[in-house]
Amino acid sequence: MTTVRARVLLLASSTALVCLGTVTGTAAAAPPLDGPAGVFAPSETPEQQNSAQGAQAASPPVAEGAATSSVPPNVDPRTHSTKPVYDYGNAIRESVYVDTTMDTDSDGTDDVVAVDIVRPRETAAAGRKIPVIMDASPYYSCCGRGNEGETKTYDENGDIQKMPLYYDNYFVPLGYAVVGVDIVGTNRSTGCGDVGGKDEIASVVAVIDWLNGRNTAHTGSGDPVSATWTTGSVGMIGKSYDGTLANGVAATGVRGLKTIVPISAISSWYDYTRSGGVPYSIDYMPWLGDYVGHKTPACDAVRADLGEQDADETGNYTSFWAERDYVKDAKKVKASVFMTHGLNDYNVQTNHFAQWWDALGKNGVKRKIWLGLEDHVDPFDFRRQAWTEELHKWFDYWLQGLQNNVMREPIATVETAPDKWKNYSTWPATQKTVPVPLAAGKLGSFGKGTVTITDEPSLTEDDIVATPSEVIAGRQMFLSAPLPAAIRVSGTATVTLRIKSDSATTPVTARLVEYGEAERYAGIKTTKVPSCYGSSVSYDDSCYFEIEKLTEQSDHGIVSRGWIDAAHSASLSKPKPLTPGKWANVTVPLRAQDEVIPKGRILGLAVTLSDDDWTTPNDSGATIDIDLAGSKLNLPITVGKINPPAAKAAPVQVTITTPSERPDLHDPTR
Repeated sequence: MTTVRARVLLLASSTALVCLGTVTGTAAAAPPLDGPAGVFAPSETPEQQNSAQGAQAASPPVAEGAATSSVPPNVDPRTHSTKPVYDYGNAIRESVYVDTTMDTDSDGTDDVVAVDIVRPRETAAAGRKIPVIMDASPYYSCCGRGNEGETKTYDENGDIQKMPLYYDNYFVPLGYAVVGVDIVGTNRSTGCGDVGGKDEIASVVAVIDWLNGRNTAHTGSGDPVSATWTTGSVGMIGKSYDGTLANGVAATGVRGLKTIVPISAISSWYDYTRSGGVPYSIDYMPWLGDYVGHKTPACDAVRADLGEQDADETGNYTSFWAERDYVKDAKKVKASVFMTHGLNDYNVQTNHFAQWWDALGKNGVKRKIWLGLEDHVDPFDFRRQAWTEELHKWFDYWLQGLQNNVMREPIATVETAPDKWKNYSTWPATQKTVPVPLAAGKLGSFGKGTVTITDEPSLTEDDIVATPSEVIAGRQMFLSAPLPAAIRVSGTATVTLRIKSDSATTPVTARLVEYGEAERYAGIKTTKVPSCYGSSVSYDDSCYFEIEKLTEQSDHGIVSRGWIDAAHSASLSKPKPLTPGKWANVTVPLRAQDEVIPKGRILGLAVTLSDDDWTTPNDSGATIDIDLAGSKLNLPITVGKINPPAAKAAPVQVTITTPSERPDLHDPTR
């Protein structure tokens, strides 16, 4: 049993209420919890952790302005941890407007960025400076945050009242300020957003500069205001677009940003909207800008420009996409990174965390990773207690300067089966891939000659994977023998194909499938049982429904998918059309994965051309020949062997019980 976010009322009489935190203000009091001050859930880890060591040891940054003559009241010197001693109900709640030098709506006035702050009143009274946990988002008014879509609310003076999510409920009593930033062009900020571009990133940098005394701000009434209450040490956190902003801001190298926690976050907007020139959807950038942004003629013009520059008609990687590619600027990152991602996330697909992780590692960034089985889900929603405990330690180390053991823990934690987690000392398990040869219908055997595929757009994913032993038009399937031993696929696989086409280009699609009966992860379901993490007030409680993790018995699972436009295989920015009738090498990148495939399972590699299930139709009608001797699957495995099936192997039988469903990118709630 893990947790997913959904709204729950503060009903102290409810028998389903398992750990409601202290309620202040006018709400009815709830039963106290075990632990300090009665406001936090018990701290036992729900599952036994492995003892492997792997995270890089490092000295935490000393918080600027922190008291050195005595131990602050919120620090437990025995556990090297902050403790919840500050009154959340009496916290300072304020809203300010940070200045910028941008005029993105061309109204002759520089844009301002709305910033909402919740911070302990006691630290302000004592003159003790505190660090900041920041969630910058475009979703605070249009769509809400978390699974129940919490939005910001304000009091009669225009100051923040309800801050979405649990961050303020949990961390303000510990001695942190929690800051919610409306990025440029959204909610109470002025201007127009540019969907992941330099303006949105600059609007968040302006806030970090203000927190560090390098920029100005004012109240709603126009009075100047300074952030004299903070050390200037900032940690950014957020899921999806919010985590994407954290990646982008970190890639500027802005001073004061000490750590980021990107959750299911984009690392390159090009790779979010397309795969190697193959589009997932058309005109996505202007659509998303309109979905989250101000509805004004000036912003309509900005969004129209996004549509003009997105190169949908070519699929090329251009300067427009380079501006929104944070991976290329990983060398500028000074902040540590604790990232988490779902291995079944096909909204923000797994190539995003993998390429960001690799780039950060090459540049010596201190990092840690959690990989769950889930799709586009916050770890607070699927591993709530362990996540909040780990997040607490992470922020204490990087923002409070407390010498805990978080950087001596394993660097990677992976969910190997529903609610079963394993620690690893490195990720991925290997930097190398094992070449697996192809023969006609066989995986693991060196073949001769050619096989042919003619584009068949009507094929669904279910059609492709459900009849692996049959010959069907539009697909080539390569099957292995049952695995003689378990293998761990860890990293990014690719498929190298030597092809001859009758067209100047064509999409090429590959799917890696594992066949065999098993109980597999099948999603999550919200229950009616809430749990609470932090303090509560009548207008902002800390309680969220838990979730049940679903599984189903099935005879196959998708390990990974991948797409490439053949002309873009060698270069995304300068495509090279194929010469019809001539051989060319094409590499299909599959999505990163970490999965242990047990002994006895059969691997299948399915190759098709266009994919109307998972991409926007760009059917070419092409026919290609595949040179078997020049083609292979490149599989990142540490042990084990892929053998071809026997000559008289029994056909693989498959039953489709739950039809596959393509994620709708034009729906941020998914």
